[in-house]
Amino acid sequence: MAVTYFDKDKYQRKPEWLKVKLPQGEDFKEIRDNLREKGLATVCEEAKCPNISECWSARTATVMILGDTCTRACKFCHVKTGNPKGFINHEEIENTSKMVGLMSLRYIVITSVDRDDVPDHGAGHFAAVVNRVHQDHPETKVEVLIPDFGVEEERMHVLAQSNPYVIAQNIETVKRLTHPVRDPRAGYDKTLSCLSFYKKNYPSIQTKTSLMVGLGETWKEIQETLEDLRAIDVDIVTFGQYLQPSKRHLNVEKFYTPEEFEELKRMSLKMGFKFVASGPLVRSSYKAGDFLDYVENKE
Repeated sequence: MAVTYFDKDKYQRKPEWLKVKLPQGEDFKEIRDNLREKGLATVCEEAKCPNISECWSARTATVMILGDTCTRACKFCHVKTGNPKGFINHEEIENTSKMVGLMSLRYIVITSVDRDDVPDHGAGHFAAVVNRVHQDHPETKVEVLIPDFGVEEERMHVLAQSNPYVIAQNIETVKRLTHPVRDPRAGYDKTLSCLSFYKKNYPSIQTKTSLMVGLGETWKEIQETLEDLRAIDVDIVTFGQYLQPSKRHLNVEKFYTPEEFEELKRMSLKMGFKFVASGPLVRSSYKAGDFLDYVENKE
């Protein structure tokens, strides 16, 4: 199997398969202009996601709620960190629903920063946003990419009772690398506990997680992580290349080839995952609506 390494001192040099075209297409331009006119924003655009045109054309998008300041400081993430001091913008509830209508979304991913500064870690607000989308757009499927809510069952029940189509909580990396990759308040076993809770208590809701590769993990460690996920019946897994957002963040230890990503997909499907997205530019929400197509085709 091909192994591609690179010079850590020149982290901006990326293989050809990581180079993408600028967003384009009439659908993309129309949606972008309408969102700006209404003062709405998606994670897709703000994070400069390389897959934005493809996803928007498929009427799939990701929105971030609970503000833009995370109370945690993971070493791979470029989101602003700090203390929001309990502030929650309740206009996010209506604005998210407006976005679904404006973009004619068939599938929306709702994600957030971590909010350890509020008593329920934001679970109630999350549920309120999901419930509003269900109310206004019952035909739109909702996936949530959530914090761990401190692994408090009462909070997790609040979120799950809003009945999203998919609940995702990202394990991010293999157990050995969890710290320092993730904030000390996050954890490998915490994520497994969350995913297990949702599957046991709400079996009709699909569970999902994502791994970044290129942080120094071994192939065996990836396999062990997948085995841990299958042991708790996680339905969906995605793999994407870790890219260093700034020199302050963790180095990329390896660039995986497209062939290696295909092997990760084959291995995961063989282990029993219902759906796998795997590729250099795949992110946890990449073409999330494809799972809906998979389910409809199976039926």
